[in-house]
Amino acid sequence: MNIRFRVNAHTVWGQEVYVSGGAKELGQWDVDKAVKMYCVDIDIWELKLKITTGKSLDYKYLIKDELGKVLKEFGVSRTQDLMAASDIEIIDTWRYADSPENNLYSSPFYKSFFKREKVKKTIKKPTKIKAGSSMIRFQIRAPRVGKNYSVGVLGSEEFFGNWNPQKVVILDGANYPFWSVEIEAKSLPEQLEYKYVIVDTETNNIVAWDQNNNRVLRADEVLSEKGLVIRSDEYFAHPDDGWKAAGTAIPVFSIRTEDGAGVGEFPDIKKMIDWSVKTGMKVLQILPVNDTVASHTWVDSYPYAAISVHALHPMYASMKVMGELKDKKLQTEMDKEAKRLNDLPEVDYEAVMKLKSRFFKYSFDQNKLNFLNSNELSVFIEQNKSWIIAYAVFSFLRDKHGTPDFSLWGDQAQMTDEELLAFAASDQPHYDDIAVHYYIQYHLDKQLKDATEYARQNGVVLKGDIPIGIFRHSVDAWRWSHLFHMENQAGAPPDDFSVTGQNWGFPTYNWEAMAAENFSWWRSRMIKMAEYFDVFRIDHILGFFRIWEMPPEAVEGIMGRFNPALPLHVSELEANGIHFDYGRMCKPFLPAEIVHDIFGHNAEYVFQNFLNEKHPGMMVLKERFDTERKIKNYLDEQVQNYPDKTEFYEQLRHQLYRLPAEVIFLEAPDSDGCYNPRIGMHSTYSYQWLSEDQKQKLDRLYNHYFYHRHNDFWRDSAMQKLPMLKDATDMLICGEDLGMVPACVPGVMNELQILSLAVQRMPNDDRGFWHPSDIPYSYVTTTGSHDVSNLREWWLEDREATQRFYNDILGFFGEAPEQCESWVTLPIIRQHLYSPAMLAIFPIQDILAMSDELKRENCLEERINVPAIIPHYWKYRLHISVEKLLAAETFNNNLAAMVDECGRFTDY
Repeated sequence: MNIRFRVNAHTVWGQEVYVSGGAKELGQWDVDKAVKMYCVDIDIWELKLKITTGKSLDYKYLIKDELGKVLKEFGVSRTQDLMAASDIEIIDTWRYADSPENNLYSSPFYKSFFKREKVKKTIKKPTKIKAGSSMIRFQIRAPRVGKNYSVGVLGSEEFFGNWNPQKVVILDGANYPFWSVEIEAKSLPEQLEYKYVIVDTETNNIVAWDQNNNRVLRADEVLSEKGLVIRSDEYFAHPDDGWKAAGTAIPVFSIRTEDGAGVGEFPDIKKMIDWSVKTGMKVLQILPVNDTVASHTWVDSYPYAAISVHALHPMYASMKVMGELKDKKLQTEMDKEAKRLNDLPEVDYEAVMKLKSRFFKYSFDQNKLNFLNSNELSVFIEQNKSWIIAYAVFSFLRDKHGTPDFSLWGDQAQMTDEELLAFAASDQPHYDDIAVHYYIQYHLDKQLKDATEYARQNGVVLKGDIPIGIFRHSVDAWRWSHLFHMENQAGAPPDDFSVTGQNWGFPTYNWEAMAAENFSWWRSRMIKMAEYFDVFRIDHILGFFRIWEMPPEAVEGIMGRFNPALPLHVSELEANGIHFDYGRMCKPFLPAEIVHDIFGHNAEYVFQNFLNEKHPGMMVLKERFDTERKIKNYLDEQVQNYPDKTEFYEQLRHQLYRLPAEVIFLEAPDSDGCYNPRIGMHSTYSYQWLSEDQKQKLDRLYNHYFYHRHNDFWRDSAMQKLPMLKDATDMLICGEDLGMVPACVPGVMNELQILSLAVQRMPNDDRGFWHPSDIPYSYVTTTGSHDVSNLREWWLEDREATQRFYNDILGFFGEAPEQCESWVTLPIIRQHLYSPAMLAIFPIQDILAMSDELKRENCLEERINVPAIIPHYWKYRLHISVEKLLAAETFNNNLAAMVDECGRFTDY
């Protein structure tokens, strides 16, 4: 058959457009064999060729520049039904990667928001396709069409209704999000003008017109007899600013139900979905739900230290859904303990896990014969074989050795794949102790998937959370240690969360090793996430550009560096007028005077125990205390041996940590004569004691290093990783891009259509607060997160900031109230709902703060996490049950009305 491709694609000098496809003549998807098109007009490219193919054609457009760089258009390949025509004209428009509409092709939209169970009968049937006839197919990609709506078309000719809304032609939506209709080509005028509309299929009324100019098809674009013209249109422009939705954020462990067991469970999500439906919320955001059981203590409550990036946390399994125990006395005993735990104001993590661990053992013993021989187990293991066996063995060995630190497991510190499978074989005496973890994970998977599907069926989606790091003593580190730099630690530079930075203790990624394996570990992780979530948040997305990395001797984040980075060579320092003195700038600068200044009345104790005098008036740390780690180990030992002096040693701790950090440059690892400026060096005495001339020169270098030097470098770093993450699934991605944000970040996120995060009190510039009306569309706007105080607590923290917010953001005159009253919270939430941001997601605490009847009495009990405190006990629970929330009809109706009023309850 003869095909003429015609596409409107904007190019610049040196770029050319190509067609790649499945047909042999199109290179069979080999980019190097794609066929070049020819520019026939401004931004109009054409290609004529003969193709031997079947009834359909798969293809995609590419742009190549003179350096061989390939730019692909957005989305999946194009597919056209060719109707066995001999001559075909395909008229397309390039699909731009940065179009805001692109996010509407992600899974939340076709699996939930606009999910179409079945296509309703069209009001006007399209002309039937006859083999060999001359036809024109009009089609448009339009994802934002609710299940009770369809796309129609009106135009300047009789067959398109002569612009009469009563004669709108309904397009076939069987291939949603593609809508199409065919007409006979012989009836086409010299120039046809037409416009797409959205129609309510119940009333046949037009509810929205495409805001683009009239589309035009000229007669000279139609092929001769027995031809087929396919006019593919793109980008239905809606009358408003774009589809928007509202959502709620609550950790699963915080959900309270009346029949719970002291902690939220996966089936409880369904009740939160019911509440979301009542209030018009489309997204339910949760924290990570992966297994964090390492020490069997409350420290495991930290949800960002998973022992497996695939396995789910056992505490989220509902014992009631798993089934009752046959031992009625034992079941009664457990029910009693579950009720006791459920009545507590907070999560008692250790008690919950103790109860559920007992239940899992008895339940497994009761059901293991049927379970271990079931087809369900075989299917589950086969579907999850890349991680489930390793996870189960790891969990068994963790408990056998009494530690997750696999370096202490002797001969089992490492295992080959063959050894792992042999160890987990069903004829091993310890098989039951391994298989119980299959049993628990099977039920967790089943319960979470049930909640996921329930959400989708009700027009709501779950938003998950991807931690940036992995736990050092995890199954992932045990089995795939080559993918990580186990010798280093990941964290964050100083920011609003912590003035000394954060040290999460996680190993950093070996991106080179991951790339060599085509990022298979990440892809597996994403694919597993997509089984449960349609939206996900990348925790600390800045880590994909560069991670804050600390050596093993560091405790606080202040002694870190960015990796990758471009360190400064000594010659570069000297070229900038800086006289480089290694001993003065890279070793702790400790005059006796500053020791007195830091430690006050404890200075003499520090002189005697931690310092030596290098020469009169100048001190050095004793070798046994010359790193933060050495200081920490010593103080931990002292606290253990002398608990009555704990307060004294803790007071010294952070003061002593300052001493190794009294440097201006950090020596770059694996380099010869290269150095990185120590972040926050301006706060050091070492900097303050320099001459003004040296300070000014260092300031210029510091500013360039941290804010300009790496922009292109870090952009390239992110573009080697984030496209893989996005391509692994079709989930909608949101990035937590708070903190010290490189200038290249917004451009990368916009290009990849990753939503940014705007926490109102943490703007990404020097303004005091985000005003919600200023937040762009490709953002998630929020009043707070799990890492910051809730609105009512924040209101009490800084009276000056509160007053500015009250006057400048809310627009109220006079003095701000002492408390963040419900009448204050209401306009705060409303402002965010009116924001242009695509998603407005609020912590449940801030939503309930709008109601005097529903909010918690003491707002200081609602904090989820304090990042500066490590370890922190994550134990917050909702103070009222979801059942009571569901029964709060007046509040729910008012909230739903406000969501609708602000344009976040749209169905088309």
